[in-house]
Amino acid sequence: MSRLTTSGQPLPGGMLAAVSADMPAITNSRVVRLADVSQLVRPRIALMVLVTVFAAIWLTAQPVGMSGISWLAVAGVLVGTALVAASSSIANQILERDSDRLMARTASRPVAAGRLSVSRAWLVTVLSLLVGAAVVWGFGGPAAMLAAVATWVLYVAVYTPLKQRTPLNTAVGAVAGGLPVAIGWFAADGPARLAAGDMVGGLAVAALGTVLYLWQFPHFMAIAWLYRRQYAAAGLQMLTVVDPSGLRAAGQALAAALAMVPVSLVLAVPSASTRLFLTAAVASIVYAGASAWFAFRRDDRSARLLLLTSLGVLLVLMSAAVTFGGPAVLGQT
Repeated sequence: MSRLTTSGQPLPGGMLAAVSADMPAITNSRVVRLADVSQLVRPRIALMVLVTVFAAIWLTAQPVGMSGISWLAVAGVLVGTALVAASSSIANQILERDSDRLMARTASRPVAAGRLSVSRAWLVTVLSLLVGAAVVWGFGGPAAMLAAVATWVLYVAVYTPLKQRTPLNTAVGAVAGGLPVAIGWFAADGPARLAAGDMVGGLAVAALGTVLYLWQFPHFMAIAWLYRRQYAAAGLQMLTVVDPSGLRAAGQALAAALAMVPVSLVLAVPSASTRLFLTAAVASIVYAGASAWFAFRRDDRSARLLLLTSLGVLLVLMSAAVTFGGPAVLGQT
């Protein structure tokens, strides 16, 4: 029997027309809700955080492999981290709702646009943080939970307010971006491994965290350049607003990209993987080249190129670290 029939008889034409007319509205409402959820949790940023945590767990497991680590525990840590990351994203949008309304790129966010009330947003924020922290604790231990909460505090309570006060906000935000490495390291029992004399995983994770810290400067300077007028209108103290010439932003981007070249090579030292060494070398040199081009040109085209390059480089480095720099038991070279 069709869902559009009752007692085996067709619905009257008027009722059928009414049902058909309501269907697009229902569909559009669901699409809007899904779009709002996506804007609130920012899945691409959350995915980057989760990949970072997993890579840290994977690299910490050297040289004995993942045999001593439960995959269920790994999944639990990732789920908990995802909830904490979602909470930090929502809290950021609550605190920045006034400035978000002044920028075209953020004016449609649910809290800024008024589709989600501040009180409900805070409720979701607190619940996500508490549940996420509890899940990380349950599967990764108290140290991993403290690292997750510290990342949340640094991002929400320090980085977010600093955006309206000083261009140093990028340096603070970069720390928050690299800190999820600590979640994975603690979850994989990194301190105990280090105390037992296992320097391999610790060195790899330290290199990974440093790479992630340095990677963020060219990435965010490119964004700051592309949206400098919107940032200025919203009163955000980005480096491209304080220095409209872009010289300081370009200098920081280039300096960080150049520093990333030797640091990325350290990723390959613990595993002695030639493939990881070559991949890291090529990726970091390409990144430095794009940063140099932006420093020379300082225009929208070079900034977009740098932004796209940054995403590609991060994907390549993280994939190579997991594929070629993993536990030696897998026999990579």
